[in-house]
Order: sequence, then C-alpha cells, then structure tokens
Amino acid sequence: MATPRNAGGGRDVRRWLNALAARERRFSSLAVVAGVIVTLATLGQLGLLARVISQLLVEQATPASQLPALTAMVGLLLVRAMALYWQERLGQLASLNIRSRVRGELLDHLARLGPGWLTGRHSGALASQLVEQVEALDGYFARYRPQLALCVLSPLLVLGVALWLDWLAALFLVLAAPLIPLFMALVGMGAERLNREQFEAVARLSGHFIDRVRAITTLQLFGRSQGAIAEVHAAADDYRRRSMRTLRIAFLSSAVLEFFASVAIAVVAIYVGFGLLGYITYGPSPDLTLFSGLLVLLLAPEFFQPLRTLAQHYHDRAAALGAADGLLAILEADPDPVRGAEAPPTQAPDALLELQGACVTQPGRGRTLGPLDLCLMPGEVVALTGSSGSGKSTLLQLLAGFVGPGRGERRLADGTFFAWMDQRPLLIRGSLADNLRLAAPEASDHAMREALGKAGLGERVEGLPEGLETFIGERGVGLSGGQAQRLALARVFLSRAPLVLLDEPTASLDAETEALVIVALRALMEEGRTLVIATHHPALIAMASRRLVIEAGTVTEVVHG
Repeated sequence: MATPRNAGGGRDVRRWLNALAARERRFSSLAVVAGVIVTLATLGQLGLLARVISQLLVEQATPASQLPALTAMVGLLLVRAMALYWQERLGQLASLNIRSRVRGELLDHLARLGPGWLTGRHSGALASQLVEQVEALDGYFARYRPQLALCVLSPLLVLGVALWLDWLAALFLVLAAPLIPLFMALVGMGAERLNREQFEAVARLSGHFIDRVRAITTLQLFGRSQGAIAEVHAAADDYRRRSMRTLRIAFLSSAVLEFFASVAIAVVAIYVGFGLLGYITYGPSPDLTLFSGLLVLLLAPEFFQPLRTLAQHYHDRAAALGAADGLLAILEADPDPVRGAEAPPTQAPDALLELQGACVTQPGRGRTLGPLDLCLMPGEVVALTGSSGSGKSTLLQLLAGFVGPGRGERRLADGTFFAWMDQRPLLIRGSLADNLRLAAPEASDHAMREALGKAGLGERVEGLPEGLETFIGERGVGLSGGQAQRLALARVFLSRAPLVLLDEPTASLDAETEALVIVALRALMEEGRTLVIATHHPALIAMASRRLVIEAGTVTEVVHG
C-alpha cells in the first residue's frame, strides 16, 4: 500500500485519513444526510413551539386549538430520534469498515516485512498499535468527520431561518461564529503532539509489562520482583500524567467554545428583549413580535449546537492524528525488495531449492552471508555448523525466504513449501489441538494423535485427563522445554512440508529429551523429508548426508557424509 508523504518527505497523516474516509464516502454521506434531517426536524419543532406560545399568550387561543401543532411536534420528535439513531449507526458502519480495512492492510504489510523485520520490534508494542491505535480511529470516522460537515450545513440552515426572521440577530450570530473554531484550533494545536506521545507511552508500557510478566520467575529467583513492580508502576504513572494532559486540552477546548457561545447567545437575548420592549429601533427590531423574537432566541443555541458537538469530538481528531502517525510508520517500513520475489523454477527438475551466488546484507553491518551456491535435493539432510554468530540462522532465514539475497538468486521449485522450527517454538494460549492445527487447520483427531506419537508425545497426551483438549499457556506454559519441542515437531509431521528448517532443535534440552527429539527427527528422515539443521550436536551432525561449516558468513568447508 502506498502511503502519503508531504512535500518535506514526512508522513502526511491527514491525507492518509482523507483517503481512508473516501473509501467509505457512501456511509459517511448518509450519516450527514441523517444529521441534516435532525436539524430540519429541530427547526420545525422550535417553529411550532414558538407559534404555540405566541398563539396562547398574544392571541389568547385555547389550548385545545393547539392540539394539531402539539401532535406535529411529537411527530417531529420521533423523526428526530430516528434520524439521530441512523446518523450514529451509519457513522459506526463507516468507521468499522475503515478500521477493518486498516487492520487488514497492517497485517498484510507485516507479513510482507517478514520475521526478519519483526524480530527487531517488540510484540507488545506492535499489539498495542494493531489494537489500540487502530481503535483510536473510531471516533474520528464515526463522529468527527460527519460532524465536521454538519457544523457547516446545520448552522447555515439555522442562519437562513434567523435571517428570514431578523437580519440583525443573524448578524450577531455570524460575527460570533468564526471566533469559536479559531480558538478551538489555537487550543488544539498541541493536542496532536500530546496524543502521539500518549500512544508511544502506552506502546512502551505494553512492552515493558509483557517483558516483566515473561521474566517473573527469573526476577523472583534473583529477588528483583519488587524493583520490577516499581518500574511498571513508574511507567504506568508516566502514562497517567500524559493522559491527564491530553484530557486537560480536551476540556479546555470545550470551555473556550462554551464561553463564546454563551456570550453570543446572551447578546442575542439582550437584543430580542430590548427590541420587544421598544428600546432598540434600528433595522428590523421595531418589527419584532413574540413569535419572531422567541424563535430567534430558541434558534441561537441551535446555531452553536453543531459546533458544541464538534468540540466534544475534537479530541477524537487529535487522537486519530496521533495514532495515524504510528500506523503509517509501520506501513512506510520497506520490506526487503527481493524477499519472496522468487526467480523462475530451478532448472534441476528434482531440486527443492537452489541458491546461486546468494549474498545477504544488513544495514550497518554490510555483507553477513555469502556468496553461496547451494542445491537442496529431496530426502537429504544438511547440517549447518559453526560458531555462534557465524551466519547459520541467517542462512536458514535466506532458505525460508524471510530475507532476500542482496545479490544472486534464490530459486524455489514449484509447489515447494517448508516447515520451520527453532529452539523456542511458537506456542499459543489454547489447547494442544489448537496448537497442532496451526500447521494443519483441518487435521482430524486421529491425524493429530498419530503426529504426536511420531514426535514421542503420544503416550504422554493419552495419559492426560483431557487429552488433546488439555490447555497450555502462551509460549508453552504447562509444558517442559522438551515437550514444547516435541509438540512443535508434531506440527511438522502434520504439515507434510517437503522441506524442514530447524534452528538448534536440541539446544537447552537434557540428555533424555535430546534423545527423544533426535528419534523424532529420524522419523522425519524416514518420511523422505529434506532437513536443514543448524546445530552443534554431534548426533545431529552424524545424521547429515552433508555438512556445511560456516564461519563469518562464508562457507569454508563442505563435508559429505
């Protein structure tokens, strides 16, 4: 998705928000139409009310004679209520569609950026942006934008009626109207900056809190739990202070509007009162009647009501601008231009994947891997060895397509897909079945039990009271490290992927668990899968049909087993 930039090269959040609103112009326009109907119904009510009071007090009409007018007022009240309902509902529909589209575009862009980009970002901060910052757009699209149109259309309708009744009273309203948005803008200049800082603070707080929760056991072991609590409290208090500053701005903008609106209404009231008493003889004031004067007085608050409503939603605009800045920062992040852009299928008909002169470069580090030529054939096992930081994980990421070759080519055979497993497999909060179905959503219970059996967890799961429905926490809370690894291996069995990439699959495991994992890997070999294993373990190296020794990003030796 192309993101708008201003002339200086920075993010143009207003243009982006306008582009989003343009996609839902139908619902937004209908919401504005409903708002105009509300204004027209209100004008009709006020006109009937002024007429009834004038008839009763001036013309001494009986209450029974005013029954049709009162019935019409009730009918207009119902019309106004229905129009208000549809105005709110249509605005919410537009907002919901826009937020769903924005969240989808963000998720799609994150998928294009790939795991390599995501590893440099905190999951808590990203979750905060995907949830809270996207939700912060709600008030802007559901209420602020429709009200922005209504604060022009509705006052014009009211002003037209006031001008018909008394042009001098209408002049007082016209003179007061520009002061309100002017001072609202002056007060709200800092609101966007404060909201941006607030969203940054809550993203930091989310990441800070998640880090402490994940490390709670370590903190308790080292007696640092109280210090961690104090740090979280300090971060939360900083967020509280930023939130209060933002709320002060919102209340101040509303107070400014109420002040000028009250002054303008008071001026109109003084004019009408003195005009009816005969103290003002200028212009149309001698022609004032109880009906026209009362209606002008009733119209004055309605003239400013759309601006009052806009002021209530003005902080929604500031919140949306602050949130949009953070969202655009993600959308403007450039994915690796060659990641996922495959060359034509490899010429070798039996090869799964081929690298030709491939190099990986990283910002600030230069070339970290290559040049490298590699051809992976079906059924072979390749061991990647070398010291920590030599480039084993980078090569696995290149094979997976998480990073693209800065030079050279990565060729993938048609229909080839892969399974990925590292020493800390992704396990979600849910049942064992939920975790297994991440690899095969349509897998049957029989297939899952068979995969668990191949991974060495079959008897263990069968002995659990709830079996496949046994609940585990995020990151495998409730399982040992070895059980988590074997659960991830069961997913690999379910995936039926011809290519399996493994990054230190036996790291941090005891000898007994290592043996069970190695047995499961041998079962994968027997199924004819192609395995690429980054490892230091002698038993895994011995399993390999060939071995690549990597040092400082260069393949220095290839040993065939």
